[in-house]
Amino acid sequence: MSLVRAKKHLGQHFLTDKNIATKIVDALRPEGSYTQVLEVGPGMGILSDILLQRTEYDTHLLDIDTESYLFLQKKYPQLRQRLINADFLEVDLSAIFDGPFAIIGNFPYNISSQILFKVLDNRQQVPEVVGMFQKEVAERCNAKAGSKEYGILSVFLQAYYKVEYLFTVKAGVFNPPPKVLSAVIRLTRNDTKELDCDEKLFWQVVKAGFNQRRKTLRNALSSLINKEAMANEPALDLRAERLTVADFVALTNQISANR
Repeated sequence: MSLVRAKKHLGQHFLTDKNIATKIVDALRPEGSYTQVLEVGPGMGILSDILLQRTEYDTHLLDIDTESYLFLQKKYPQLRQRLINADFLEVDLSAIFDGPFAIIGNFPYNISSQILFKVLDNRQQVPEVVGMFQKEVAERCNAKAGSKEYGILSVFLQAYYKVEYLFTVKAGVFNPPPKVLSAVIRLTRNDTKELDCDEKLFWQVVKAGFNQRRKTLRNALSSLINKEAMANEPALDLRAERLTVADFVALTNQISANR
């Protein structure tokens, strides 16, 4: 069976270390909350080999790369409809899964943020994510208020998920090796079905605050707030990076109440 060529335009760096692949799969902690698992970007199947040995999981593989898809068709003929040739960012996940499912993968670094926003769009169905990201992105996901890494992605993920930085991965265990360090993180859905505020406004507030992160929130959110009614709101004198998720929820409620 001929090997799959890693394609630069797809951001492919195939993991070659089986021990690390096992550690990634072992990081799944379903605790009865799901049995369905979707692997995104399986490539030549180093994670898939381990996942498919875990009979407690109903594993699906999804890859945009037709060459990988054809390779995996031959390697895993038993998968049939559970092997999908599609773009993860475009596919309707609710049409594939009618219940909860976890997402796992060695994710392409060039679309890692979009992948995480897709997870957030499907958060009511996705109780857990375990994935390999560029180290910088992993640190951003886990960053705390007040740090320079803290941003839009940090707030949105931490609003709905517990984020854990599990371990760092060196470039030498990939083919071809990336020019950056990598890291594996785990996202575990928290008990928040919905935030205790207008969620649409919350997203607007967070995005507007960080899109002009050097400005105070009073200036960055000028188009969203009633300036007179909120003249004495102390949170508005801070920059976005100083506010925790709870602070953003409280500020969103203040903005909503004073419109």
